[in-house]
Formats: sequence, structure tokens, C-alpha cells
Amino acid sequence: MPKTLRNMYDKKLTLENLYNAHIRASKHKSNRREVLIFNEDLETNLINVLLSLKKGTYRPGNYHVFKIYEPKERIIKSLPYKDRIVQQWYIEEFIKPYFYPRFISDTYACLDNKGTHKAVKKVQYYMKIKHRVNDKFYVLKCDIHKYFYNIDKDILFNIIKSKIKDKKILELTKIIIYSDDDSKKGIPIGNYTSQYFANIYLSLLDDYIKEKLNIKYYVRYMDDFVILLNNKEECQFVKEKINYFITNNLLLEFNPKTRYYPRKMGINFCGYRIYETHILIRNSSKIKIKKDLKKWQKLKSKDKLDIKKMEASFNSWNAHVSHANSYNITQKINNIYKGI
Repeated sequence: MPKTLRNMYDKKLTLENLYNAHIRASKHKSNRREVLIFNEDLETNLINVLLSLKKGTYRPGNYHVFKIYEPKERIIKSLPYKDRIVQQWYIEEFIKPYFYPRFISDTYACLDNKGTHKAVKKVQYYMKIKHRVNDKFYVLKCDIHKYFYNIDKDILFNIIKSKIKDKKILELTKIIIYSDDDSKKGIPIGNYTSQYFANIYLSLLDDYIKEKLNIKYYVRYMDDFVILLNNKEECQFVKEKINYFITNNLLLEFNPKTRYYPRKMGINFCGYRIYETHILIRNSSKIKIKKDLKKWQKLKSKDKLDIKKMEASFNSWNAHVSHANSYNITQKINNIYKGI
């Protein structure tokens, strides 16, 4: 793998690569109106995208902005379909092949063959190791305040610029990063590129923690990360060091939820509460499924229940719970579900 990325833009700009990007972008969305319209004249539409990228005339369309409220209120920005194809092409051909092999092994978000469940298992594995030498170890649990909204666009672009020297890739990078508004801060939740940019941004923190602070037991899932340390004093020292680094180098700050505590309390991470001996689902997950069950019962009584939507939601919850030691609550919830 070269130290910097050069002279790759034109090599990767092919109709075949854009078609593959279209296939990925339309996965599970093939019946949506904008995808159906694009497919009506697929070859011409892909050629138009290719030519705009080749001539340097490509510009993203207007964002569709809306809010979601689960698991918390967030502003989502969605681009037109052709732009999602471009972002798929850009990420798969340039960002993932170059940046991801350089990430530390203990970052888990948006990475092939990783994800939340492996992150949870790794935290538990580290807890078991740490417990053998110090059964009174502490947990430093950190979270970045409104992370996506506070990423500095200039810093992000300069991080990528330090590794990519291909002028055409950099020009497209700039177009994507600065496409949503004139603000210097924030990348849009909803862009395919944003989750990857967010991972790249905090890779500087990963390197600092591993190489400068020499911390062994560290696991990060996007802006949520866990560090296992010997005692309260060590937690305080490391927290101050990290806070100084993110404040001065990334223009970020900790969420007030960031804290340290004895390991016996367990670790609330990626939707689970983790202990050395077992893994439980969080209380918030139990509360949500119970509310959903009541809602589905009420909708059924009014003959307004969307069966497919309910099944998808329940199967998702069941898949989540299957990774925890939660037999009793699972049986109880399943019995209620069967009665709907």
C-alpha cells in the first residue's frame, strides 16, 4: 500500500465501477421512486454521472432535510439518488481501500467483519484479561458531544489531504465535505460518506491513545469509546490528556456523560451492559420493546397494524437480544408477542 494516493481518479472512473456503485446504493431500495426513475434509462444516467465526474462539473443536488426521533432526535440530510451513487463510488474506490487498513484493530464502526457485537465481545475479552491482574480496575467511558455536528470540515479535509495527493480525488473530497451548507462545522447524518469521514477524523485520537499514551485496553465504536485502567487516579489523568488532545487538535469536547467508575458496575456500550462473566441488554431496550408491544396491541385492536413492519421491528430486537445473556426477558417478550 503506497504512503499516499496518487493518479487513481481516472483509473477508477469507469462505467463498470459506477454501475457497481449503483447496485450497492439501490440495495434494499430498488422499489423507491427515485431508484425506479433512474433505472428507466440506466445506461444514459450512469454515463451522465461519469461525464460530470470526468469533466469536473459534478455538483451534489439539494438535500432533503427531515428529523428522526429514535433512539434520539436527530436531523437527517438525504441527497438525490445520483449523488448516493457518486458517494458509493468514492468511498469504495478510494477511502476504504486506502484508509481502513491503517486503522487500529480496536475500532469497530463502519468496518467490514466488525460492528457492535464484535466490539462488545472485545470489551468483555479485555475485561477478563484486566481482571486477572487487577480485580479492582476502573473503566473510563467516553463520548463526544454532538460528534457529527461538531466535526471541523477544514480539519477533516486536511487529514484526508495529508494522505491523498491525487488532485481530482481531493477536489471531489472538497465538494462532498462542503456540500451541505456554508458552516465550518458538521457533516450531515444521512450521507454515505459521513460515517467514513467520522471514522477517519477520530483515527487521530486512536493513534494518540495507542502510540502516545501507550494504552492497551481501548475499544472505540465511532465516538463512543471505553478504556480500562488500573485506578481512579489513572482514569483522571488519561481523561485530562484525551480532553486536551480532542479540544486542541480536533476542536471537539466530551459529552457530560463521560465518566469513570469501578468495573463492578459493568460497562454500558453499544446497546449492552457488559460484565466479565455475562452480557445483558440495557434497560432502555426492555422499555422500548414493551412500549412497542403495547402500541402493536392497540393498533391490532383498531385493525391498523402493519404486520410486516411489526415483524421486522421485532426480529431486529430479537437479533439484538440473542447476543446477550437475557433468556428470561426474551421468553417473556416472545410470549407477549405471540399473543398479538
